Amino acid sequence: MDTTLRDGEQTSGVSFTASEKLNMARLLLEELKVDRIEVASARVSEGEFQGAAEIFNWAKKSGFLDRVEVLGFVDGEASLDWIKKAGGEVINLLTKGSRNHCENQLRKTPEAHLADIRNSIKLAGEKGIRVNIYFEDWSNGMRHSPDYVYFMLDNLKDEAIDNYMLPDTLGILNHEETFEFCHDIKQRYPDLAFDFHAHNDYDLATANVYAAIKAGIDGIHTTVNGLGERAGNVPLSSVIGIVEDHFGYDMSVDTEKLYSVSKFIETFSGVRIPENKPLIGENVFTQTSGIHADGDQKDNLYFNDLLPERFGRKRAYALGKMSGKASILKNLEELGIELSKEDMKKVTKRVIELEDKKEVVTQDDLPYIISDVLRGQRVKENIKIRNYSLSVAAGLRSMATLSIEINKKVFEATASGDGQYDAFMQALWKIYDKLGKPHPVLTDYNVTIPPGGKTDALVLCTITWQHEGKTFRTRGLDSDQTVAAIKGTTRMLNVINV
Repeated sequence: MDTTLRDGEQTSGVSFTASEKLNMARLLLEELKVDRIEVASARVSEGEFQGAAEIFNWAKKSGFLDRVEVLGFVDGEASLDWIKKAGGEVINLLTKGSRNHCENQLRKTPEAHLADIRNSIKLAGEKGIRVNIYFEDWSNGMRHSPDYVYFMLDNLKDEAIDNYMLPDTLGILNHEETFEFCHDIKQRYPDLAFDFHAHNDYDLATANVYAAIKAGIDGIHTTVNGLGERAGNVPLSSVIGIVEDHFGYDMSVDTEKLYSVSKFIETFSGVRIPENKPLIGENVFTQTSGIHADGDQKDNLYFNDLLPERFGRKRAYALGKMSGKASILKNLEELGIELSKEDMKKVTKRVIELEDKKEVVTQDDLPYIISDVLRGQRVKENIKIRNYSLSVAAGLRSMATLSIEINKKVFEATASGDGQYDAFMQALWKIYDKLGKPHPVLTDYNVTIPPGGKTDALVLCTITWQHEGKTFRTRGLDSDQTVAAIKGTTRMLNVINV
């Protein structure tokens, strides 16, 4: 059961619109083909209601309504009426899974809380709403008051409940405890269906899911990209590898769609996927070591079962000081280029030099590097920014005046734009258009500062360009973001001027 739209939205700074929620629900159920999704918390806000209602309306028409769930509360008819009015059919009823929460948060005895839960289940049945039940703080309950947990299960095991949900609400468990607790629960109640809900506070969520499955648990709750409160929930991508490769179980999930859906949700959430995130990070199928590339070249010696093609990805070989000849050969094969041994030595040496200078070296850079090497000279700085003046004022368009030297000739232009960098680029392209020179298209612009950086921190600006069918990146470093971007742009001008 994927809870990106409910628990995932509890990530600090993340809030989805109704339209975004609808699109993500469609991606999760239609494209990715997860079994169930949890899309909202009842009674939170009007926007939450509207988002849930739109999803239910679509799900009913598409045959998914029984697979869309909402978190609700033991509050008489209030949550049930909210879900019914929105068009839902399933409530995930939030109850207390530890004596501490029951007695000190609800201020009720276990018997009183049980009576309230039974009343909610009865009312749900009367309204035609199916019930799953969350035992909030279950992990602490098993640690400190297992008698309370068993009391609740003993008295609810014959109720009309589809799934009994066991959340590690505060992410406190380790894999040994998870196995012990889940195994004990399954042994005591073999006929009940249990879900395990892992949080990642100790970075043990994936290990705990492995232990829960080994203990015989029936379902796992996930979020896309590991979104969720505090350190997040267990990522769907991590669970896929465990279930399919370590246990050999089949899943309904279409793994080839995993990467594209993850990227969509990265955009909607605004939370970037770490580059080394298993299965979905940009670099996880990139070999950096030349030894690894050599092994792959000979007999795929450094492959494992997580083949990138399974997840709609492609293996890559990094170019840098650790890459060596084998990595470059792999990249040249992709480009359909062959070099002599002597030329290979020169190209390898140049790649290492560039990486030592912190240059971004990609496969798309290779043709430029090769061209430079075979001509026997480095890419010269035939284009230099001599001077520029940038201005910004509230309520007015930004202005830029630029003086640029191209092959020892000086050109000037002034232009306005939406921001200082845009004004700079407009002035630059004025000059290039007069000279009849082509210019590349900016396809991505990324700014990075050190964690906790102050206002005078260095800014790394990485710009991705597309030119004549090739994609390449340039970088600029400065304490001013616009100046860093201009440095990266100047680098680009000299690369395409080769």
